[in-house]
Amino acid sequence: MTPPPARPGISMEAAVQRRARMAEEMRNAKTMRRMVTPEGAAIQLKLGSASERAGAFMIDVAIQWAIVIATLLGLSFVSRVLNMGSSNIAFAFWLVFFFFVRNFYYIIFEIGQRAATPGKRILGLRVAARDGGRLTANSVLARNFIREIEVGLPFQFAMMGATDAMGGWLVLFGLVWSCVFLLFPVFNRDKMRVGDLIAGTWVIKTPKVRLMEDITSATSRPETGPPIVFTQQQAEAYGIHELHVLEDVLRQSTPAIKAQVAARIRAKIGWENVEGETDLAFLEAYYAALRRRLEQRMLLGERKADKYDTR
Repeated sequence: MTPPPARPGISMEAAVQRRARMAEEMRNAKTMRRMVTPEGAAIQLKLGSASERAGAFMIDVAIQWAIVIATLLGLSFVSRVLNMGSSNIAFAFWLVFFFFVRNFYYIIFEIGQRAATPGKRILGLRVAARDGGRLTANSVLARNFIREIEVGLPFQFAMMGATDAMGGWLVLFGLVWSCVFLLFPVFNRDKMRVGDLIAGTWVIKTPKVRLMEDITSATSRPETGPPIVFTQQQAEAYGIHELHVLEDVLRQSTPAIKAQVAARIRAKIGWENVEGETDLAFLEAYYAALRRRLEQRMLLGERKADKYDTR
């Protein structure tokens, strides 16, 4: 039994790749958000998952406790070296230091240019304003002072429960309180804490991505010849998949394969040879034009996956 024919002009391999791409886009669509900046540019953002945010929080808590414990040990050593009467002063200083670390650790890091604590940076996350504008100090303060209500109060309830007659009820109340606030990101589509909801912020993914070097700028002996200029319609005839294929052709293929690929592209875009034009010069010029056009579209939030993507 023969398989059903593919759509005219589309090979079976291309059809399989397109179905796989569509399935991947459907999986990512749940965490993708469209944000329009004040300049009018539309940007596609990916939200950080609840597990990633929890992991970043645990890393930050570990860093905070490492700081305060190291400071306590250092002050204890200094107080013993000086005299026994200075231990109370050292402990009072440590309590003040602990207060500042606990309340201003997140604010100091998130109010900076990176808008991320060390834990968020490690997991590729950062804080962003939902309206597309600049992250303000008011937003950072609001989202982090709410953390005291989400985490600080339940912790205090638990400590009070250890010594108070109504300790069991206080511990239970603190547990319920923690479940309501700490699990809030799991049950909303934007994975927001209560602090994010009040401050108007998101926690988004900022993967460490480095653009590959442009082949046309790294050629040791660039091709010389007449200028080759493409129209916008010709430059956007292909997508990201074809750009990667063309990159491989320029890097690794033989002159015969380069000639075949150049002929196909010329036929696709309706290109007429310029006098003195070589296949390598044509391919390098088209690679540069296609890359530039795709980057322009991605800045506007438009991603063309391949030549069949007509969005």
